Amino acid sequence: MKTVIVGGVAGGATAAARLRRLDEKMDIVLIERGEYISFANCGLPYYVGGAIADRDDLTLQTPEDFHARYRVDVRVLEEVVDIDPAAKIVRIRRARDGSEYTESYDKLLLSPGARPFVPPIPGADAENVFTLRTIPDALAIRDYVKSRGCRTAAVIGGGFIGLEMAENLAREGLKVSIIEAMPQIATVLDEDVACEAASYLRSRGIEIYTNAVVEDISALGADVVILSVGVRPESELAARAGLKLSERGLIVTDETMRTSDEHIYAVGDAVAVRHFVSGAETHIALAGPANKQARIAADNICGLGSRYTGALGSAVIKLFDMTIAATGLNERQIKQLGIPYDKVFLWSSSHATYYPGASNMSLKVLFNTETGKILGAQIAGFDGVDKRIDVLATAIRAGMTAYDLTELDLAYAPPFSSAKDPVNMAGYVMENILTGKVRQHHWHDVEALEQRPDIVLLDVRTEEEFNRGHFKNAVNIPLHTLRGRLEELRGKGKIYVSCQSGLRSYIAARILTQHGFDCSNLAGGYRLYAAVRKNAAFDGALTYPCGVKVKKP
Repeated sequence: MKTVIVGGVAGGATAAARLRRLDEKMDIVLIERGEYISFANCGLPYYVGGAIADRDDLTLQTPEDFHARYRVDVRVLEEVVDIDPAAKIVRIRRARDGSEYTESYDKLLLSPGARPFVPPIPGADAENVFTLRTIPDALAIRDYVKSRGCRTAAVIGGGFIGLEMAENLAREGLKVSIIEAMPQIATVLDEDVACEAASYLRSRGIEIYTNAVVEDISALGADVVILSVGVRPESELAARAGLKLSERGLIVTDETMRTSDEHIYAVGDAVAVRHFVSGAETHIALAGPANKQARIAADNICGLGSRYTGALGSAVIKLFDMTIAATGLNERQIKQLGIPYDKVFLWSSSHATYYPGASNMSLKVLFNTETGKILGAQIAGFDGVDKRIDVLATAIRAGMTAYDLTELDLAYAPPFSSAKDPVNMAGYVMENILTGKVRQHHWHDVEALEQRPDIVLLDVRTEEEFNRGHFKNAVNIPLHTLRGRLEELRGKGKIYVSCQSGLRSYIAARILTQHGFDCSNLAGGYRLYAAVRKNAAFDGALTYPCGVKVKKP
């Protein structure tokens, strides 16, 4: 049998290697229009910023190495320009001289990827304007920045690639601005987590402009401009072949990665996938899903019964010393799907606070209020973010509930975690809500509550904390004095309790509830509200049980 693969990198090269491991006798041809068949696409921003110094480190496998190991007929700088599904033939054009030839196949696997979107605005074709998708792109950006002595950079688009480019250009000493058309950067996140990333980047000297549309690139006045406004699937070849596409122009496949033609498979960034949680069609242009799809497609070409069950879209990004990660559905997606849900916010330390080097970590976990199942999670912090998001991604894949998180037996020693890991704590908080031990309200409810005379906004922080900033018409009764002052609150309506992080106010809510008061706890506390609504400066201070570290006398 003969399999022709269109495109290399995560999808095509992985499929080729898997096919050979499964079938030593198969005739495998890999066609790649570029000169690299397997390279570290996700490492390109770090080459621009100098963290990866040797360009050769970006190349995972050369065509020669790949052929020597897998006996795959690798043809670089050649492009498949047409498919004849009836005859099972592809037409190929050589980039070197423009000549063409045909190649037959028994099975065809498409891994065309996606290309950066270049908006039709004046200045987009200027010599100082770049996109980043391939090794030549990274080489061109780095060479331009070095040779021209660039001092300022504008990154148009605040997605993960744009943010990584902003960081790496800043590390090279450039003054960097991020320009994002949406109300927030990193739209894979929700606003309340994205604001943590934005405030941190500002603290590192990066300027961020949201709700900002660039009408003329030359007007930016930047020495170098990076266009990072998303990608578009390279599905034109599939369309010309008559393969079924989604409304968004993505190649439609079944769970075996087979297209509408029984002899053609497709994987990677050009493919529509099913979101594991929602079941809805989505586009996830990430290396992890592409690798899994490639393996599954190869299995099915060889007659094995592998199935692709969908993606969570788990992603992580490094921004200087900060780590941002997400998995599952975000809140906007959950609302669109009409799933009954709630959310919890936690400020946790990366490990035991008494052990040196602990850092703050903010978690947002979304859950189904009817089943208790975890729907999604987002984390911003420093150490330990990646391992917590991986645990939560595993929990979602396993169909775990909030109750299950409380029982996870996670590794603990003071340098690595706390006896109650942040993932366990998220489970405890959700369990309290699901079982009715506490009711909660959120940062976006506060402004309406400030206008109501029939309720009490109770702030249980210390007087010092209260004086640094508080809600309009709030009453300050520090937690340690609350039990002795309960009568001051009697008969004044429902009590909406807040503190700095949500922990002390939870304790206060439990006290009040057991004394007959109707009350609600502010999730995430004043700290979250100030970050989102008041654009507060980045606050990396640890959250202690009493909100601030208590000095011993």
